Parts: sequence; C-alpha cells; structure tokens
Amino acid sequence: MTWHAGRLIDHVHLRARNFAATRRFYEQVLALLGVPISAAGNDWFQADELFVDRADARTAPTHVHLAFQAKDRATVDAFHEAALAAGGTDNGPPGERHYHPGYYACFVLDPDGNNIEAVFHGPVNRSAPSVEMNPVV
Repeated sequence: MTWHAGRLIDHVHLRARNFAATRRFYEQVLALLGVPISAAGNDWFQADELFVDRADARTAPTHVHLAFQAKDRATVDAFHEAALAAGGTDNGPPGERHYHPGYYACFVLDPDGNNIEAVFHGPVNRSAPSVEMNPVV
C-alpha cells in the first residue's frame, strides 16, 4: 500500500486558552519528534505546519484531532510519557490500532482538550525526509 503525506495540509491553527501551558506542552512533545519551535512571539508560536496563538476572551480554544508522525514505536511511547509529564491527559495509551497493519499510536488531550496523537505506521521508505520550499526570486 502506498500513501502520500505532507501535501494536503498547508498549516493547522490552534487557539490556546492557557497559552503558557500549551506552549510548554508542545515544546516538550515536539522536541521528541525532532521538530523545534521555528518562530515565536509573545502570543504565538509555529513549528512546521503547526501554528498556535492565544485565544482571546471572545474566541474559544480550538478542539481538533491532530496526529503527529513518529519515527518508531519507542518514539510513540516516549511521546505519551512526555505529553503526560507536560500537562496532557491520557486519551489512549501506546498500542497497536486496527486502522491498518503496523499502525502503532497513542492519544493525549493537550491543555485545551485537543486530541493529540503520535503515530508510527510501521517500516516505510520515504521519498524525502521533508518538503523544502524556497521562495522564487
């Protein structure tokens, strides 16, 4: 089975009620995936396709399901542990899922109640580690 990733979504925008707790949570779990915070301001941060900012009094926090790719099962296990230590709530411990053979994942709720998944799809050959985009000048 062949599938494609990284070509449908340009970015995901989350709005955080407790911005400090949310930033701490994502800094810790994304570090496990080797994805650093690439840009930030007082009320926002970005890591690859993920953009998070502070929800104001008129804007509710976002509630979505967001799945991050993990390089192996050990990373899924470590992600789950780090997410709980960073203030997340267990929403499904690491384990195999029935979605397709080799699907190994965990689920946690971030500080705003978003369902965050770390998933390893089993051994695969990637055509590239990431998509690089450079402005045409």
